[in-house]
Amino acid sequence: MTKGPRKQIHLGIHFPGVNSTTVWTDPRSGSQIDFASFEHLARRAEAAKLDFFFLAEGLRLREHKGLIHDLDVVGRPDTLPVLAALAAVTERLGLAGTISTTFNEPWELARQFATLDILSGGRAAWNLVTSPDAFTGANFRRGGFLPYAERYERAAELVEVARALWDSWDDDAVVADTEAGVFLRPGAVHPVEHHGRHFDVRGEFTTPRGPQGHPVLFQAGDSPEGRDFAARTADVIFSMHSTFEAGQAFYRDVATRLEAAGRPAGSLKILPATTVVLGDTDAEARERAREIRLQQVPGPTAIAFLEQVWGTDLTAYDPEGPLPDVEPDPQADGITRGRVRHVKDPRPVVAEWRARAAANGWSIRELVIEVTSRGSFVGTAQHVADELDRFVQADASDGFILVPHLTPGGLDDVLDRVVPLLQERGSFRTEYAGPTLRDHLGLARPATTRPRATDPERAAAALVG
Repeated sequence: MTKGPRKQIHLGIHFPGVNSTTVWTDPRSGSQIDFASFEHLARRAEAAKLDFFFLAEGLRLREHKGLIHDLDVVGRPDTLPVLAALAAVTERLGLAGTISTTFNEPWELARQFATLDILSGGRAAWNLVTSPDAFTGANFRRGGFLPYAERYERAAELVEVARALWDSWDDDAVVADTEAGVFLRPGAVHPVEHHGRHFDVRGEFTTPRGPQGHPVLFQAGDSPEGRDFAARTADVIFSMHSTFEAGQAFYRDVATRLEAAGRPAGSLKILPATTVVLGDTDAEARERAREIRLQQVPGPTAIAFLEQVWGTDLTAYDPEGPLPDVEPDPQADGITRGRVRHVKDPRPVVAEWRARAAANGWSIRELVIEVTSRGSFVGTAQHVADELDRFVQADASDGFILVPHLTPGGLDDVLDRVVPLLQERGSFRTEYAGPTLRDHLGLARPATTRPRATDPERAAAALVG
């Protein structure tokens, strides 16, 4: 056990959507778009003192072989109205939303997140993502999409402008006076002027500086460019590295990049996504996890997944049989649209899968279950609590974003059984330390990037005004 004060675990909760992990055939499965589903997950998370509620985004219904992919989750209301509604039924829970930097403008996004931060009392967070394909871009006026490097370039410039807008009001710009009422201090709002490659912005921002100064910024890129962008820009990384050894290696790598960016240790939190399956015994938990994965990956889903990699129709193959004997088409594109094709040349991947399937006697479905499984903790509540704590105390992560397999109650047992064990050992809070998400995450409130006006400067501005 670690001596001295224990490193505190940070836990967020992910509303399942825009993914293929939700089990729709379970009779306990609820609506993906009914507000009651969002509210249930958020209220339960806040009662357990979790850091934040996390909402993904889908900008277009995914298609497979020219048809809407109805095996996937396709319903998704707009992110920001959902978070604003949740702000009214929660008091301390952070509210994190995924919004693309590719198809939005900085002034609009800065105002939306500043408004959410003010309405929620300082609980807003923005997960910055870049959108990769023309299929999604067709829904937007500018259409098309940006080359890979330019997506990060645009994202960095967008954040630069948004921060300038958030900092354009002095912290004490709005003054309450018992005699004069509430008024705007003269000279306390400063015009923003930005002329860059992607954006031209000039004018006064309409929203005061929020309780957090800036909303908390999340980022999920794992490429070298994405890691550098996060080290320069983000407060939280939504990590893909879920094993202990990979988590420690990623943690060290990010720490090096953070230092190179001139930022202090601890100013960037690393939170991988994970699932948790509990049982009264480890054997029971493993069996339950196996049943859940079989529900998540039925035969048609397994075939559809392989078709994305092979680039061709594979419906003639039995999902309970061996892998296809045909070779993949490395030039094929577009069989699935609205989902990133991470594999550039599928042939080495297919060769590896064939070797693994042959060695283990796996069918198509069994292979897909294996290669699509995200990081998971499976066992008794005590075992899972031990493992979550081990990862954090050994710097394999700073915590986790918990992903349920059922909407909306798929994490109720984790909140009821695992979180109290973490609290008992002193690794997780029993009460919120402050009102804002930055308080929950142990992040400093950023100072304004614009020098504060002196009193003479304000007086001069008042005279001019």
